[in-house]
Amino acid sequence: MRTFPVSVSLGLMLALAGITGAHAAGKTLKVCADPDYLPYSNRAGEGFENAVAETVAKAMGARLEYVWDNQRAHGGYAEYLSRNLDSGKCDVVMSMPYGNEEELTTDPYYVSSYVFVFKKANNYNLENMNSPDLRKLKIGFESDTPVESGLQLRGMVQAATAFDVAETPGKSPRSMLQAVEDGTIDVMITWQPAIGAFLHDYPDLATVALPNTRATGSPEMYSFPMSMAVRKNDEALRNALNQVIKQQQGALTGVLHQHGIQIFGDSDGSASPSHQMANL
Repeated sequence: MRTFPVSVSLGLMLALAGITGAHAAGKTLKVCADPDYLPYSNRAGEGFENAVAETVAKAMGARLEYVWDNQRAHGGYAEYLSRNLDSGKCDVVMSMPYGNEEELTTDPYYVSSYVFVFKKANNYNLENMNSPDLRKLKIGFESDTPVESGLQLRGMVQAATAFDVAETPGKSPRSMLQAVEDGTIDVMITWQPAIGAFLHDYPDLATVALPNTRATGSPEMYSFPMSMAVRKNDEALRNALNQVIKQQQGALTGVLHQHGIQIFGDSDGSASPSHQMANL
């Protein structure tokens, strides 16, 4: 997502001079992005990743350039990263769980969570994946996520309905909210940033964050600190982005809120109390 042909020595000199992101000044920030996957990004610049990229590029004094490719093509996100970020076509992605081992991640710039989504009028008592009410309801979930694993642990996945939004080109995450709205599903369990931008169109729906928990074995993680990511060997860019995150955290948080993204917990990934409803 970006080209920064600047030597480490120059980067250090600029850092010592106190110039935020000068590593990129006058250069191009090449961002890997999907051209048609709202609420994340699109060619019109309407997604929250577009807004984050614009904020970062401006702070670095860099020209923003996108390298467009379909994240949901054959091979999924891993192949997308290989084709674009790892191959050097672009230099940064705007969303990656902190500490991901495949790429080099920045400091987190927000923490969000998987959420239960249901009609406010139903007032379900859903606090976590072990809530008794959950076994009485028609459940929908986003496939290939920690939620699917959590349902499998409890023997509930067979009766639930999988939504393959992240694997199906052209399918909007809005479809998960619509399934709750029309009664096909009683409760949807999905990543809040995937549906936050659409919630204003569904004022009768409420969300409740899933706390990190466990049924058996190792802890189950449902809230995650989110970072930007660069190639493994691009520490210079990672460090420049960390400077931007540190200095522009307020602006970045504002961008996320404008796009309906809820911030849960803190940088260690702990979620807010799950009983607090978020009626966006």
